[in-house]
Amino acid sequence: MNSDKLKTGPSGASVRSLFYGMGYTREEIGRPLVGVVNSQNEIVPGHMLLDRIAEAVKRGVLLGGGTPVEFPSIAICDGIAMGHGGMKYPLASRELICDSIEAMAEAHQFDALVLIPNCDKITPGMLMAAARLNIPSVVISGGAMRAGFADGNTLDFNSIMEKIGVFKNGGCTEAELERVAEEACPGCGSCSGLFTANSMNCLTEALGMGLPYNGTALCDSGERIRLAKTAGLQVMEMLRRDIRPRDILTKKAFENAITVDMAMAGSTNTVLHLPAIAHEIGLSLDLNLFDKISERTPYIAKLSPSGRHHIEDLHRAGGVPALMSELAGHGLIHEDCVTVTGASTGENIKAVAVTDRSVILPPGEPYRNRGGIAVLKGNLAPGGAVVKESAVAEEMLKHSGPAVVFDSEEAATEAIWGRKIKNGDVIVIRYEGPRGGPGMREMLSPTSSIAGMHMDKDVALLTDGRFSGASRGASIGHISPEAMDGGPIGLIRNGDIIHIDIPGRSLSVDLSDDEIAERRKSFTLPEPKVKTGYLSRYARLVSSANTGAVLK
Repeated sequence: MNSDKLKTGPSGASVRSLFYGMGYTREEIGRPLVGVVNSQNEIVPGHMLLDRIAEAVKRGVLLGGGTPVEFPSIAICDGIAMGHGGMKYPLASRELICDSIEAMAEAHQFDALVLIPNCDKITPGMLMAAARLNIPSVVISGGAMRAGFADGNTLDFNSIMEKIGVFKNGGCTEAELERVAEEACPGCGSCSGLFTANSMNCLTEALGMGLPYNGTALCDSGERIRLAKTAGLQVMEMLRRDIRPRDILTKKAFENAITVDMAMAGSTNTVLHLPAIAHEIGLSLDLNLFDKISERTPYIAKLSPSGRHHIEDLHRAGGVPALMSELAGHGLIHEDCVTVTGASTGENIKAVAVTDRSVILPPGEPYRNRGGIAVLKGNLAPGGAVVKESAVAEEMLKHSGPAVVFDSEEAATEAIWGRKIKNGDVIVIRYEGPRGGPGMREMLSPTSSIAGMHMDKDVALLTDGRFSGASRGASIGHISPEAMDGGPIGLIRNGDIIHIDIPGRSLSVDLSDDEIAERRKSFTLPEPKVKTGYLSRYARLVSSANTGAVLK
């Protein structure tokens, strides 16, 4: 065991002394030390109740013969950070989470880890750490929030964001806005739609790093507590059998996760996070792979923001195992992958059936024959761009219109609220990429404002930044190279005609190569927006969005 290096024999007496001082018994010290990484705090709804999960995990570890040792991880709420300078930090925090877990695990020589995330950047950050450390590890997420309900309507966090747009457009009173605010998030958990948090928790399961139903069992359910206890037990079994993350995180496992992602139209942020996790083990997942898998994957589960269903509905219908079983029946899932259960993917999903066909359609009768996420390329995005195709109105799948250019999210949002955007316009927000932002801010404020003002069928939005998993409409992000890297998006001027062809996978500006080259001659980069602290270091080290925005 790793921990034997520091706690056994005469030379380990000093370490044992420190453990004795904390109240550990000789028997506890002699067992495998299992780090329980708890990202609980009192500022993130998805993390508020994670102390309950940690206690259940520790019971499971004890039942399995190990000694659980809890330590913390930071966690940022994207919803609270949204729409201001604080949104520069969530994506950048992914690397801090990974690095800090590495530091704790290596410094204290843990034998295994149980990782407890729940929200957007915390789940991928912990998966990156598991891949990097390669000691037996299980991820047990905190579980989804229930959907809200008011006045005959099912609600989620996106409902209140769009209601703000309705209010700004004069479509509701302040009291009506507050009514939705009170009811949209009825309790703790990761926000109830298939936004980034729940997308990543479901894909953790598809990767094989989480137990079945990790992605969909609700936060406040007894099932979630049982899963946490099982995670503690199972990590001890993995330790005994020497099953490690790199046995699980193979190219086939990532292809399974991308397939599930496409079949249920997960957040576009998964296209950042899966490559970053793969990067930790030396695998490259380029955008072409996402598009190739999207081409062959039927879109069979339509959850908010693309549809009316929520995570609780997917769980009731059979969850990710049922979805994967349907896909496996059409030869779309690699069934021989190793998982944290000790069984293969095929064995985990073999006996699972869909119990609600209104939530999970048969693959032969999908919403669309292609997956929910599309990768676009062209002279505006030579390195690629990403859009949630499933959340785009049919009228906007192909669109051409004049560019209205902004150098920040705030300027664009102010223009939208000031009614300076016309039907047919293509809003371009640049210098918001990984380097330019820095931190590649999510832009739910402008997209939800456009939707709330009923312009989502008339206006497109392009950015080298990214969008919330809750965004809908013709919102095309991750444009690479970003403006701060000299990408063509930095050369666009007001009035340039932008051509969007999502079915044709094309994104271009109506400029010749000669005109682009001429504009580049006079192009100069602006001063960095942040010059001190962590974000300044991050901006100097971060790679492009099309490679996962990993640190060089």
